[in-house]
Amino acid sequence: MNIFRFIADMLHLTAILILIYRIRKSRNCIGLSCKTQEIYLIVFCTRYMDLFMYYVSLYNTIMKVFFISSTLFIIYMMRFKKPFCTTYDSMGDDFPHLMVLIPAAIVLTCIVQSGWTPWELTWSFSLWLESIAFLPQIVMLDKIRIVENITSHYMAALGLYRFFYILNWIYRWQVDGFYCWTQILSGSLQTGLYVDFLYNYYVSIKEGKSIIELPI
Repeated sequence: MNIFRFIADMLHLTAILILIYRIRKSRNCIGLSCKTQEIYLIVFCTRYMDLFMYYVSLYNTIMKVFFISSTLFIIYMMRFKKPFCTTYDSMGDDFPHLMVLIPAAIVLTCIVQSGWTPWELTWSFSLWLESIAFLPQIVMLDKIRIVENITSHYMAALGLYRFFYILNWIYRWQVDGFYCWTQILSGSLQTGLYVDFLYNYYVSIKEGKSIIELPI
């Protein structure tokens, strides 16, 4: 494992911990999309289908279990756990995630994939689905136009996580001669969705603002 991969993993882990902290500290999930979390759960379950079949390392296993279990916990809080679930805006979180994102990821997998074995297809599917998983959250924030400070840290960590994964792939290409178009294209798409937010996040932090006001 190279330093870029490790930093990316730590940013991803940090993003999830920030989100859990934000929900529990504020005791609400206002402005958060549960549909994005549900898509992430599908991403992790399809990507880590080999969890109990192949052992790579303790680090690898712990990270897989953490991503699945923590996402389940977030969904549980937002959907069922009071008082958090009473603040969830299901009407505002109206993006048709299962009807749009799942078919889109399937189509993209058919166009660009790493192979045609079941494991390769589900892995490629998870990459494409993750690249667009944040769309329900983006649509929801587009309605309210304001992002709380802690929520913005969560989103920034997610955006930087994928950026460092791109650096990881560049490093592996230069050092090991390994590259994968599915990773490169899906990662670039995912990072692209965060570019505008990361810019506004940087400006807000630089100006010392406690919230981010998204441009109309």
